[in-house]
Amino acid sequence: MKKTIYLHEELMLLALREETGTIETSASIEYPLAAAVLSELLLQKRIELQEVKKRKQLVNLVNSTPLADPILNEALEKIRKAKRRDSLKTWVGRMANLKKFKHRTALQLCKRRILRADEDKVLLIFKRGIYPEFDPRPEKRLVERLHKVIFTDDETIEPRDAIIIALAHHAHLLRKKFDKKDLKARKKRIKQMAEGSLAAKAAKELMDAINVVIIAAIS
Repeated sequence: MKKTIYLHEELMLLALREETGTIETSASIEYPLAAAVLSELLLQKRIELQEVKKRKQLVNLVNSTPLADPILNEALEKIRKAKRRDSLKTWVGRMANLKKFKHRTALQLCKRRILRADEDKVLLIFKRGIYPEFDPRPEKRLVERLHKVIFTDDETIEPRDAIIIALAHHAHLLRKKFDKKDLKARKKRIKQMAEGSLAAKAAKELMDAINVVIIAAIS
């Protein structure tokens, strides 16, 4: 069992209702998940972004060593096999359109007995996959971790925490886990984390790149 819960898996935990296993947000989760995958590859130093002109960044593969996740490895393989370098926005779209993307992300968590796979019916006719929590501890630790970062003034913030907060903020998932009024009071800090201004220089450069990924995912 791998120790790391990757960014797209953390985002999925935040997006799923614990008891019903359905997606919390009515918006499409695929593009935020795609941003999480590319952000993870940036964090793991598998890819880098090269700015070629204003508002256009090309994705460069710098290390094709596999990770302990089939979705990340599929993304790496697609980038490696691409006939030419493509823009970040193009890769966000490709990742978002991976076959059964959100279900595959959830099933990875099922394999580790964090979620369980089940089915229900929509309008008593159409079957759909649902993923109720089997082990609530990983999500509880994640929410506690984010709470500590958001609602304190500690300036020592791990890049991974800043990234998942930025992703969850743009996917409108933070308000599903925390009180809206409390979040509003911490709006400035959340923005600072999302922009990387509370991070060290190396992390700030990473957050600058990841913010480009997020913008590509939501624009």
